[in-house]
Amino acid sequence: MSSFLNAPFLRLMRGRLRQVESYSRNAGSIQRAQLEYLLRAGARTEYGQRYGFDRIGSEEAFRNTVPVIGYEALQPYVERLMKGEDFLLWPEKIRWFAKSSGTTNSKSKYIPVSRQALYQCHYKGGKDLFALYLKDHPRSGIFSGKNVSLGGSLHPAPWGKASCGDVSAIITKNLPLWAEARRSPSKKISLMDGWEKKLDRMARSTLKQDIRSFLGVPSWMMLFLQKTLEISGKGSLREIWPDMELFVHGGVSFTPYRQQFEQLMGQPFSYLETYNASEGFFGIQDDLSQPDMLLMLDYGVYYEFMPLEESGKEHPQTAGIEEVLPGKNYALVITTNAGLWRYLIGDTVVFTSVRPYRFRISGRTRHFINTFGEELMVENADQALMRACRETGAEIADYTAAPVFLDSKNQARHQWLVEFRKEPESMEAFALALDKHLKEANSDYEAKRSDGLLLKAPQVIPLPAGTFFRWLQGKGKLGGQHKIPRLSNQRDFVRELLALCGETSPEP
Repeated sequence: MSSFLNAPFLRLMRGRLRQVESYSRNAGSIQRAQLEYLLRAGARTEYGQRYGFDRIGSEEAFRNTVPVIGYEALQPYVERLMKGEDFLLWPEKIRWFAKSSGTTNSKSKYIPVSRQALYQCHYKGGKDLFALYLKDHPRSGIFSGKNVSLGGSLHPAPWGKASCGDVSAIITKNLPLWAEARRSPSKKISLMDGWEKKLDRMARSTLKQDIRSFLGVPSWMMLFLQKTLEISGKGSLREIWPDMELFVHGGVSFTPYRQQFEQLMGQPFSYLETYNASEGFFGIQDDLSQPDMLLMLDYGVYYEFMPLEESGKEHPQTAGIEEVLPGKNYALVITTNAGLWRYLIGDTVVFTSVRPYRFRISGRTRHFINTFGEELMVENADQALMRACRETGAEIADYTAAPVFLDSKNQARHQWLVEFRKEPESMEAFALALDKHLKEANSDYEAKRSDGLLLKAPQVIPLPAGTFFRWLQGKGKLGGQHKIPRLSNQRDFVRELLALCGETSPEP
């Protein structure tokens, strides 16, 4: 069904689409302009005065003068901002802090969110993703109905009068009228506390609405859709929302969930990935026939890319946008219009092309397994699990994996805790398929598995339905963008999950 709103929206966005198309030709100059703007604004802050932003005249000087930092170095500034101090990192009052979902331990990260970041980064990304989608789907009916967006809630910050919560909740709270008019459910429901109660209210409030699109983290969106089906008593989502057409997803890899969504949504239906994090909006899948995303270069973000071999160094070397190589893993370093200066965000990316600059998220700087030299990344795990599911007819809800260390009682191996929506007929066949496809995806893993001399075959332990939900619930991390840590070099997460199920860890 076509929409009469598509044509005027695309006319308004015509100039913007031309700017996005220019990314291929002008990436370097666009990024240099972003850095100049950020340095001019940042020069009026305490951080800018500390590092002499007004004297920095080049990308090289910026990298030589300003250190790459993690959250530990940022935290003292965040605490002062929450207590009411201003102009520390960015020249405006910061009253919103995104409670980062990048960690699932007990210590939360609070990322400053400025008004500039909301409007020139997050909301600009929202307009761009719909413009790029409509450019290739001019007869879409997406504006004829409403969009369901899943998000978290807001709470007073630990210090002062600021507010904090999931970045999706901050975005929802401050939505401009053009966006609020097209979303569902109401802000009152969207910002509710208590994920289980909110899920029920959301499902009931959207049942009789004309829903055309969905936006959220795949794992939580799946729970919402299943809850809606349960309440409605219908046999399919098409019976509830006959004109639904698009799911905009992000936060975790969609690969393990694609098959389940395709079965649930049916055809025709489109899936569009975005990279919208607590720290900013960075990427949009501009071609739905390709699995990668376009790096958005003019959102008030300056990007650097750190080769993984530089991790842990006091003065790590980074590459600018014109220096990156396709196929190489980089840790993402960002400088933003929310006052993050050379901040190591924790995600790793791989470029699939450089004109234009398209990439995919390959994992987390801390979420990988490299205990035995296997260098297993989340991207490898997602692909292998998807293929194992196809071979065995299984469906996965969530998973995590960690090494079992070599000692007098245990053989070195990887242990996979998997919550299945549909278990395979043979768990042994599933483990064999997983092992086979991990070897295909990662030559280092294949080498360490050679003849089983160093690394034995993986062990797959099925968990009862709802285990990961209860684990997140126990940590106060339900809903929003909170997610399961996929891979870890340590056994902390595995130990907690096994204990939750009454199982014993194989460690002595």
